[in-house]
Amino acid sequence: MQTTAATSIARKSAFAWVALASCALLSIPFAAMQFTPAVNWDVGDFVIMGAILFAGGSTFVLVARKVRPRHWWVVGALVAVAFVYVWAELAVGIFTSLGS
Repeated sequence: MQTTAATSIARKSAFAWVALASCALLSIPFAAMQFTPAVNWDVGDFVIMGAILFAGGSTFVLVARKVRPRHWWVVGALVAVAFVYVWAELAVGIFTSLGS
């Protein structure tokens, strides 16, 4: 018998939940822009960050469908490290000049 999490990952609606979570996370800088000039994102920033968030979540869903649920934490950790690396590269360019 599969667990609730395993059946949620297997559904096609998992990608809709990833998209909803991405939009919810993007609402944080959008709300911050209304209260402080320190957060200054343009449309391109929202599009790129939305794409990175959706790609990370979708990657987790696709890989989690192929591995056993006890290994999901490894998949999540690898996706999180890749997400932070791409985010940092685009923000400031740690190893390359993408962010410069």
